[in-house]
Amino acid sequence: MTDFTMKTDADGVATITWDTVGKSMNVMNQQGFEDLDKLIDQALADDVVKGVIITSGKEGSFAGGMDLNIIAKMKEAAGDNPAQGLMDGLMACHAVLRKIERAGMDPKTNKGGKPIAAALPGTALGIGYEIPLVCHRIFAADNPKAKIGLPEIMVGIFPGMGGTTRLVRKMGAMAASPFLLEGKLSDPKKAKAAGLVDEVVPADELQAKAKEWILSEPSIVKPWDEKGYKMPGGAPYHPAGFMTYVGASAMINGKTKGVYPAAKALLSAAYEGALVPFDTAIKIEARWFTNVLLNPSSSNMIRSLFINKEALEKGAVRPDVPDQKVQKVGVIGAGMMGAGIALVSALAGIEVVLIDSKQEAADKGKAYTTAYMDKGIARKKATEEKKEAVLGLINATTDYAALEGCDLIVEAVFEDPGVKAEVTAKVQAVTGPDCIFATNTSTLPITELAKAANDAEKFIGIHFFSPVDKMMLVEIIKGKQTGDVAVAKALDFVRQIKKTPIVVNDARFFYANRCIIPYINEGIRMVKEGVAPALIENAAKLVGMPLGPLQLVDETSIDLGVKIAKATRAAMGDAYPDGAVDEVLFWMADEGRLGRKSNSGFYAYDDKGKRTGLWEGLGEKYAVADEQPDVTEVQHRLLFAQVLEAVRAIEEDVLMDIREGDVGAILGWGFAPWSGGPLSWLDMVGTPWAAETTNALAEKHGDRFKAPELLEDMAAKAQSFYVRFDPAKAA
Repeated sequence: MTDFTMKTDADGVATITWDTVGKSMNVMNQQGFEDLDKLIDQALADDVVKGVIITSGKEGSFAGGMDLNIIAKMKEAAGDNPAQGLMDGLMACHAVLRKIERAGMDPKTNKGGKPIAAALPGTALGIGYEIPLVCHRIFAADNPKAKIGLPEIMVGIFPGMGGTTRLVRKMGAMAASPFLLEGKLSDPKKAKAAGLVDEVVPADELQAKAKEWILSEPSIVKPWDEKGYKMPGGAPYHPAGFMTYVGASAMINGKTKGVYPAAKALLSAAYEGALVPFDTAIKIEARWFTNVLLNPSSSNMIRSLFINKEALEKGAVRPDVPDQKVQKVGVIGAGMMGAGIALVSALAGIEVVLIDSKQEAADKGKAYTTAYMDKGIARKKATEEKKEAVLGLINATTDYAALEGCDLIVEAVFEDPGVKAEVTAKVQAVTGPDCIFATNTSTLPITELAKAANDAEKFIGIHFFSPVDKMMLVEIIKGKQTGDVAVAKALDFVRQIKKTPIVVNDARFFYANRCIIPYINEGIRMVKEGVAPALIENAAKLVGMPLGPLQLVDETSIDLGVKIAKATRAAMGDAYPDGAVDEVLFWMADEGRLGRKSNSGFYAYDDKGKRTGLWEGLGEKYAVADEQPDVTEVQHRLLFAQVLEAVRAIEEDVLMDIREGDVGAILGWGFAPWSGGPLSWLDMVGTPWAAETTNALAEKHGDRFKAPELLEDMAAKAQSFYVRFDPAKAA
């Protein structure tokens, strides 16, 4: 079986069709490159062939990118010299692409050659856009659902199959930067406006338009192969180009804080490549791409944000029970959380009953969807018809009888066991015995809440993160008696609403909050110690955290932190470890500084709610010490506060799959994405170093940093988490 086939019509136009066997969307693999190379050779050598169309056999898409297993095979084939293996493999792929681009032209005169067009039925990502980029004209079907672009930077690499070099030379560094450095994707019409594609045509005319162009005997020499070519926007030594690259360097370092190797490598490839002829520039790009692929940060990001995330979304941890697709969901509580759950459910085509104690509150919850759809219409991402269809799926009411026929209930009422128990009884008086009941809670134990249910096997926790429509992670929590059907129902629901699930066992704070609360607490504890708040916040950002701990507690609200602290202290008694943190937190609450919602917290805010800097009163209450710790020590305290909880979650069987630990950390609270997640980070730095470093922190700062037994054992054996807890072996 081959992924590429070719047919030549009576007019001498050969059509190469890409149709990856066994996949819903085309992905490029090693055999695919070889097959494409052979067909291009045949077409160029055949006198009957006047030109070539490269298109897809998949309806609505061209290609989704590269099969990342190719990279692993290149490394393996090289044995002790993986860099050479990768470089050789990349240059072999570049040779195929350059052959398409040159299309048989005379290397000295640029005469001859056969026109090659790309005909894109829809989505074209990564290598799926880099192949069209070497063609002489790109035709895209007018498919508004299609996405075109180079998203590689989002998973820790950069466009390394010529995409970086060609896009910079095609558009100029400034114009190309959103597509390269931000992974911006565009629908066909926007792609044409930006210069990514040449023509947008009706889908049923795609092949005909491409053929018509080929038979028109067009000029096919790429601008960068023409004599006297000048780079748009100026080369690096041109005054305008110089300013572009200086600005880009500052922008990258400002956004990435220097911890994402791919962005810096991309800029280096673009800058250095712009100083030399095209074929040399391609080699420079390949070298920087090899450098990034050998960097453990990129490997970890690919594994967590692409391979593992995709596996979890496809049901890697789903119990083996029949399909549990949700037909009708009841959402109890129409506050911000309930309104968000109703929105994403209706967007997925699920019938929703949104219940609150007052009709006014229920209507307000439904209005959240109205506002969301109105924004979509204003941005031309939705239509009035779509809005009416989505709103038509939501029944906002106070009547529990409307829940009849629901196969899933998601309760999102006030975080009070008594209130939740009362709601559970009301719901189950209406719903049938097969209906699964899910409680949306971030702290309350699922096993205890399940005592109010008719059947604890059908009771489960589903922890959404706020705002629901933007946050990708959903944490599914199994109580001690939760059954497989409930787990499967929750997983299938999360898949329907296009979120990423992790499944954890019931324990205090589950997984996400048990890791993020110590991060916040460590930052507050350092304030009490006299560490400069600016040092705390910037140390966190310089190690890749999206928000410093003080800003994070402002965003989530200080009074919520007080509530959690009081509940935790009541549950733990004398074992409660965070008294020093409470002193600061409770004082802030008493001062009325509740965070962003009150426009006053660890940060000061203007009248419009914009942060204006750290609050000066903090330093007046907790004086900054004359001697400050090294920034690395601050970073280690903030990282290990989170990482050690992830290890303990495995040790205590809260986490059942290490993939969920890494994916959940990045998507749930933004744990240093460059690392691939807390467990990947431990593998990167090595368990022996991690145990030694955290035990040194314990001697200086307290037992909370003492290495767990699992980490000590792994350090003694020099083990890594992805070897000891290999998901493939577990499966």
